[in-house]
Amino acid sequence: MIIGGFQKNSMIDYPGKIGSVVFTGGCNFHCPYCHNPSLVDGSYGELHESEIFNFLRKRVGLIEGVVLTGGEPTLHRDLPFLCSRIKNMGFSIKLDTNGSKPEIIKKMINSKCVDYFAMDIKTAPENYHTLTNEPDMAEKIISSVNLIIKSGIDYEFRITCAKTFIDKKNIKGILKVLEGSKRVYLQKLVRKKMLDEDYIKNEEDPDLENLKSIIEPYVLDCSIRS
Repeated sequence: MIIGGFQKNSMIDYPGKIGSVVFTGGCNFHCPYCHNPSLVDGSYGELHESEIFNFLRKRVGLIEGVVLTGGEPTLHRDLPFLCSRIKNMGFSIKLDTNGSKPEIIKKMINSKCVDYFAMDIKTAPENYHTLTNEPDMAEKIISSVNLIIKSGIDYEFRITCAKTFIDKKNIKGILKVLEGSKRVYLQKLVRKKMLDEDYIKNEEDPDLENLKSIIEPYVLDCSIRS
């Protein structure tokens, strides 16, 4: 497992829990607005797993959960093993994913080592080719969404509202996949430390309230997250 960062304490990354956050290195998407560019371009410094586990051992009973995020955690073959080790220490596990590896998501569901999924929805499935070179990514995204919804595990879908990728047309394409889902968050674009600094100059924020009104009739809960 390549670990590119570690946040010891977080009150916001795991809903309802005090958590620690593990950032894995590497990503197969190249979103221009990504606010963790070092985890994408490889400029991060690596941490050894022992540093994480030494901290967690001292925080059993204080830290409630561990968030595995990135980068993209599902790119790492030893992710299930890492989750099992953390889970066996008594911590709840939240997995953040872009949904590009449905076979890994299925493995995580079957192993029962994840307690909460948070999947980022970047744009309508048919437009994912703009973010990755993998030609069958639309099918993978749809598969991951369906696996998570049917898993019986708590979850959320998160939509970062970057204007090039999210507008009324793209939202309609997204709703074909997310219709009936439990929880959808619309997130404002974080305008700092982006992978493509020029993206900040060219983009304006979409109207989140308008997008929310479009989504609300199709899902159980839709909220705006600042």
